[in-house]
Amino acid sequence: MTNNDILRRIRYTFDFNDSTMIQIFELVEIEVTREQISNWLKKDDDETYSSCSDVNFATFLNGLIIKNRGRQDGPLPIAETKLTNNIVLRKLKIALDLKNDDVLSLLASAGLALGKHELSAFFRRADHKHYRPCKDQVLRNFLQGIQAKNRPTAD
Repeated sequence: MTNNDILRRIRYTFDFNDSTMIQIFELVEIEVTREQISNWLKKDDDETYSSCSDVNFATFLNGLIIKNRGRQDGPLPIAETKLTNNIVLRKLKIALDLKNDDVLSLLASAGLALGKHELSAFFRRADHKHYRPCKDQVLRNFLQGIQAKNRPTAD
């Protein structure tokens, strides 16, 4: 999945408008324009489509964490320069204040059954022997589960 795909799904799931998206970026002291956000949210075949970089998307996720959980004391989080599905999954889990059981139930509601050990492998350091990369299918099902929970009337 691309950063733009995930950003579109998050925006739809939580019904964020452009102003809310801009405010989320402002929480981590980054200024983005309405045009930038609009171009990130367009379909890939649109001529004004713009790819959302890993840094911009990580910044958005950090802002989402602050929006939902509040700002921590100390410096603002630094956005990762390279994002993986594992990092996106972890940041969404933190932003939504989910426990492992919550994540498993969201995945199950989207039709993907995982065990606790399989899930914990996604949250390990990349150099850990039991680390497992999160595939697009897992992230997609997780986002579908979140959407089903937050927008149950949606198709």
